[in-house]
Order: sequence, then structure tokens, then C-alpha cells
Amino acid sequence: MGTSTILKWITGGLEAFLGIPVLGGAIVIGFGWTPLLVMLVLHIVTLIFSVNEFQNKHGSIMGIITSLLAWIPVVGMVLHMITGVLLLIDAYRSKTRYR
Repeated sequence: MGTSTILKWITGGLEAFLGIPVLGGAIVIGFGWTPLLVMLVLHIVTLIFSVNEFQNKHGSIMGIITSLLAWIPVVGMVLHMITGVLLLIDAYRSKTRYR
């Protein structure tokens, strides 16, 4: 399993967690939107590894967009959910390519 696949599992799980309706919003607001900045950095790192390993990068690009727009209440929740699903599917597919 490549580094990009591991990072996609991690970022996908975190995005799905932040997409939980009340809990995710409370965490983001409670920490002063710092989780969005942390996720932005993680998505950029994941994108770099994905490009270097010739893996799909659409989930990481969506994650960057999500991190930039997630401060909008309902839009952020939906974007976190979509991005989490995209990253987890992408991680699963890239894991099966290594077999």
C-alpha cells in the first residue's frame, strides 16, 4: 500500500467525521476553524504523494475545495460528506491496484 493510499484513508475518515451534522460543525467552530486549515494541509500533502505515485487525485482536489468552502454552514457539511466518500472509495480502489 502506497503512502498516498494511506493518506487517502486518513483524510477520507477525517472528512467523513467532519461531515457529521452537528458534531463536525461544533468541532470546526469550537477550534476556531483550525481543523479546516489542518485538512487543507493534509489534502495538499496527499495530492503531492498522489501525483508522485501516479494515483487518482480528484479526491484530494475536492478536499482542497472543501477546506476552502467549508466555513459556509450547510455547504461545508455536504462537501465534507462528499469528499469523505470520494477519498475512501479512491483509497479502496488504489489499494486493490497494488495486489
